[in-house]
Amino acid sequence: MKKKTGLVFFPAFDYAITPTHPEREERLLYTQDQVVEEGLLDFDNIKEFKPDLCTAQDIQRVHFCVPGIDEIVHSSHLIAVGGTLTAADKVMTGEVDNAFALVRPCGHHSMRVVHGSRGFCTLNMEAIMVEYIRQKYGVRRIAIVDTDCHHGDGSQDIFWHDPDILFISMHQDGRTLYPGSGFPDELGGPNAFGTTINLPMPPGTCEEGFLYVLDEIIMPIVNEFQPELIINSAGQDNHYSDPITNMKFTARGYAILNDRLKPDIAVLEGGYSIESALPYINTGIILAMAGMDYSEIREPDYDAEDQIQPQNITTYLEKLKEVTFQHWNNRNELRKQVYPDKPFHTRSVQIFYDTARIRESINETVRTCNHCGGAVTIESRADTGKKGNIFAVQLPRYCCDACREWGEEQYENAPKGKYAQVFMQDKDNDLYLEKN
Repeated sequence: MKKKTGLVFFPAFDYAITPTHPEREERLLYTQDQVVEEGLLDFDNIKEFKPDLCTAQDIQRVHFCVPGIDEIVHSSHLIAVGGTLTAADKVMTGEVDNAFALVRPCGHHSMRVVHGSRGFCTLNMEAIMVEYIRQKYGVRRIAIVDTDCHHGDGSQDIFWHDPDILFISMHQDGRTLYPGSGFPDELGGPNAFGTTINLPMPPGTCEEGFLYVLDEIIMPIVNEFQPELIINSAGQDNHYSDPITNMKFTARGYAILNDRLKPDIAVLEGGYSIESALPYINTGIILAMAGMDYSEIREPDYDAEDQIQPQNITTYLEKLKEVTFQHWNNRNELRKQVYPDKPFHTRSVQIFYDTARIRESINETVRTCNHCGGAVTIESRADTGKKGNIFAVQLPRYCCDACREWGEEQYENAPKGKYAQVFMQDKDNDLYLEKN
């Protein structure tokens, strides 16, 4: 059955890390040409929309930008994120059945605290879009399925303590690829344990393996979670021709994945095979989302022999399924082992901004709570001098009274002079407070 599908394009003509960097405007120009050449916009059920600008308020529902938004955010980021919000509005108002935001630069490596760009990302587009949808339309339960080849560590960090967001990342094993994370035992914080699912796959995984992981692991978990919306972080660097990864997914496989996942909104993430893959992948995804025939999608250099998956990879993925469901089915019991019964839990994280060349240390405390995701405090120190030393409080959406009281107390009592900036993010009241 055909569906009304919205497309939002933003190639960011004036933005590139360097003129020859993989994350540059050509990533989308070839796709735009392909969409026009194939006549996709001539179909009545496929409609293009222009991106809006996101606002500081949209960003501050998710991020603590240090020293501030103006210092680290490019205008292209605002338009790219705005494109995802446009896509969300078109879906939520019923103007289209689903939407695909083909925008850049990408975002899923951006964490709650942002000192600069890392992994080519500055603002987390999907996270900002999710909080926009929740604030504006009252949606509560959302599933994010990240199909980028790199682990979506930023999205994981942002929703680590959120029990109403199911975050699933399928990616190349972090032992072999940036950012070196995303292992099966990374399952979420004490109040949202089990709602983070990581599916690291071996280099060389073929279409067969990707669709096995989708059908046998992802879809059963998504169906049990029963989200109101499904978001696809539609990274395309799992393709066999991608220059910076080591997987063997195909354009037709991406189309099948989207046909079966049925995302309400897809957002372009990575994918750097500019001519050989992206035009075919994106065309396949658009056709699949629109409920149209994608069976003829095929790259010119496609080789069926190269898609014969080694048995050791198949065996590994079968074991991954077993381990994942051991965690998922026993998450309540396992939580008690990972997070013993105590009022607060802490963690320390070291982060390297490979793009901005910044090192950051984070100490985080979350209040254990049976009623909400828990108030969180974040102490962040970056090697950018005193300006990189900040303290932030996050009051979760659907915050209970006890967490609100504790969080507000931490904000009020943060010692002046110790930090360059002190922030509080109040999701329920859509407030962002800052004191210097």
